[in-house]
Amino acid sequence: MCPKPEKLNQYFLLCSIFLALDLIKNVQVQAIIGPENSMQTNFVIDLGNKSQVPILSFSATNPSLTSSIKTPYFFRGITNDSSQVGAITALIQAFGWREAVTIYIDNEFGQGVIPYLTDALQAIDTRSMISPEASDDQIVEELYKLMTMQTRVFIVHMLPSLGSRIFAKAKQIGMMEEGFVWIVTDELADFFDTLEQSVIDSMQGVLGVRPYVPRTKKLESFRVRWKKKFQQENPDIVDAKLNIFGLLAYDVTVALAMAVEKSGFGNFKFDKQITNNVSTDLEAIGVSENGQNLVKALSSTRFRGLTGDYSFVDGQLHSLAFQIVNVNGYGTRGIGFWTPDKRVLMSKLMNSSTSWEIPTNHKKLQIGVPMKSGFSDFVKVKFDTETNKPTVTGYCIDVFDAVVKTLPYAVTYEYIPFALLDGTSAGTYNDLIYQVCLGNFEAVVGDTTIVANRSRNVDFTLPYTESGVSMIVPIKDNKKKNAWVFLKPLTWDLWVTSACFFVFIGFVVWVLEHRINEDFRGPVEHQVGTSFWFSFSTMVFSQRERVISNLGRFVVIVWCFVVLILTQSYTASLTSHLTVQQLKPTITEVRELIRRGENVGYQKGSFVPGILKQLGFNENKLIVYNSPEECDELFKKGSAKGGIAAALDEVPYMRLFIGQYCSKYTMTEPTFKTAGFGFVFPLHSPLVRDVSRAILNVTESEKMKEIEDAYFKKHASCPESSTLVSSNGLGLNSFWGLFLMAGIAAILALIIFMVIFVYEHRNVLTKSDPRTSIWTRIQVLSRIFISRDLSAHTFKDKSSIGVIDHEPSPMTHHYPASPSSYSHHTDFALHGEQGTPSMENNDSNPNLNHQATQQIVHVIQIPDMNPEISRIP
Repeated sequence: MCPKPEKLNQYFLLCSIFLALDLIKNVQVQAIIGPENSMQTNFVIDLGNKSQVPILSFSATNPSLTSSIKTPYFFRGITNDSSQVGAITALIQAFGWREAVTIYIDNEFGQGVIPYLTDALQAIDTRSMISPEASDDQIVEELYKLMTMQTRVFIVHMLPSLGSRIFAKAKQIGMMEEGFVWIVTDELADFFDTLEQSVIDSMQGVLGVRPYVPRTKKLESFRVRWKKKFQQENPDIVDAKLNIFGLLAYDVTVALAMAVEKSGFGNFKFDKQITNNVSTDLEAIGVSENGQNLVKALSSTRFRGLTGDYSFVDGQLHSLAFQIVNVNGYGTRGIGFWTPDKRVLMSKLMNSSTSWEIPTNHKKLQIGVPMKSGFSDFVKVKFDTETNKPTVTGYCIDVFDAVVKTLPYAVTYEYIPFALLDGTSAGTYNDLIYQVCLGNFEAVVGDTTIVANRSRNVDFTLPYTESGVSMIVPIKDNKKKNAWVFLKPLTWDLWVTSACFFVFIGFVVWVLEHRINEDFRGPVEHQVGTSFWFSFSTMVFSQRERVISNLGRFVVIVWCFVVLILTQSYTASLTSHLTVQQLKPTITEVRELIRRGENVGYQKGSFVPGILKQLGFNENKLIVYNSPEECDELFKKGSAKGGIAAALDEVPYMRLFIGQYCSKYTMTEPTFKTAGFGFVFPLHSPLVRDVSRAILNVTESEKMKEIEDAYFKKHASCPESSTLVSSNGLGLNSFWGLFLMAGIAAILALIIFMVIFVYEHRNVLTKSDPRTSIWTRIQVLSRIFISRDLSAHTFKDKSSIGVIDHEPSPMTHHYPASPSSYSHHTDFALHGEQGTPSMENNDSNPNLNHQATQQIVHVIQIPDMNPEISRIP
């Protein structure tokens, strides 16, 4: 009869203790390499401390065997189990898994790493302990328990002997199929390359974490030499492989040899203990005289070993990098790395075709969908006439399918309509959502709105549609065909500004033209009329008057440009007012509906009635509809005949409705805030956060646009409701730049003209009798301003001004008798017996008395008569 494994472990433990005691006491060794496992090492460490003999281990990985001031003679030549926790955590976080189950051997070795995993992941609420003596039936029973749990991510920490049995049974009951995640620690992953092919076949898809050993020429040379020697000593063993424990044993041996060389060879003695009254061999062992020197030498030893850079930090091997491997085919493949200062390099893993399944209570998620008789673009359920199997389609369904595909793991699910046996709806949306709380559904997918009272019992994902409740009302043509429609294209401020500028430009042109242009001369009323006629006729570019001066031409060119832009804009706006429909909503405020006692519609099963009642609507004024077609029929009836005057619903429904009836209805303010459509899951479901993040990825991608186009693009030809309502008249804010340009041009021309005029007639102001008043001089200058400029090229070929034929007055006897005009640039002259100054016979106010004339002539001091002036008849 074979002894039980537990008995064998106790036997090996006692053997290791007695062997170590014999080596220290009788052989007086200076250091011990070993023992094999953590339980044996724990007892041997005490012997090393008492005898001051360094204990070096290359296989004891239990984290409790830490080197400290209590165990200064223990050196661990292998990373402890807790060092791989970081790599396992990074792997799980990279895939976004939220929960995991640990399966470990029920002994000191298996329990050592569990606290570290629990602290790191904070999501291991379930543990499965398997005894090293467990039978196959007990293993299968435990695995079946794990299948009924929520989590399908398993972390296995045990030795290959028991681990290979577990994976064989897991494959047998279907737990190695796609959808399960298995991660093994380095205690099992280190033996992947040496396991039998039958074991590898049962572990296909398993992920493992193990110390990374870089391939170097030194390592390959050592493997070749080792294999050659091993084959010579063991000719019956074919294809033997050296695992990492062999490499670590070699490196720890090299480290000890280097430390011995540093500490010296001359002091390998033991101090004898006093043996009086000693009752046990343990108390009779001696103390190594070279132990402390050897400890110091080991602590300072550093070299490049077979496994990489090798050194001890506080008695622990400097942490190695970890490799993430995947069992695939006949062996393993590396898919990533992890070091304490870096995350897992997941490029190969993320690009692989492997998919993982989210933890669920069943094989498939049971997802409830609403039964709808209208607005089927969002959710549509159709039952097969033969099999009665439902087919679920729609915008919400496609969005959920796209979201699930972006998850870092596979989620299997099926849609179950929330319907009675006759195919009708089994209740409202609130009833459907409450089924998730009861556990009848594991999720709800559809046009379910996120509202506060629903979120008390379930969790919602982030919304994937527009939010808000809006109102739709009929639109009417507000265009009135009246006699004053031609005034609507321009606002009143633009009309006033345009009129003022027409007057201003006419005045400027008269100023610049009247002295040299016959078209702008004549009686006062004729000049005023001509100036305004010229200015306003530029609207149709029909002006007949010539513009002679360059300044006048400059002003007219700028003004014609302004008039061109203004008239073209006016024509376009007037055309729009006369031809485009000016559609406006019949009702613009919800309060107006209440005040008028109008009926209001809402969709069946919606939460909108609660909002309407809060606003103050009577319940008998609320009318339900099931589809867009039914809503349209209620609008046609009108509120007075049992129909509705407005309908309130969520924005996605309203946009779909307006898309079908874009020429009849419009969406108006206000919009009541809601969170939009979201997917429903049980409270604290691990899927909520992942699906919400996936919704963001989908809504920001082209996939969302493709889905929206598939269902709503058929309504894209309908214009927005805001574009149906005509815009207001053109305002001054659109043309003030043009008026500014015209004003600057006109004012600049006036300034230039006045400067030239004053300069040419400066004698009137400066070279005159000091006794003449300023007012008199201004009067003379103004009369010159309103008279012809005979020096202009338009008058040079004309001789129409007479000469003075009377004797000089007494006031001018000291001047030569040459009564020329006040300036040779004007046709102003003195004639008649009294010498009255005169302009053209149609100029205004020519009646100055003889005394005033003589004073003016005296002031101007005319030297002689201009020979060009002839007598005026």
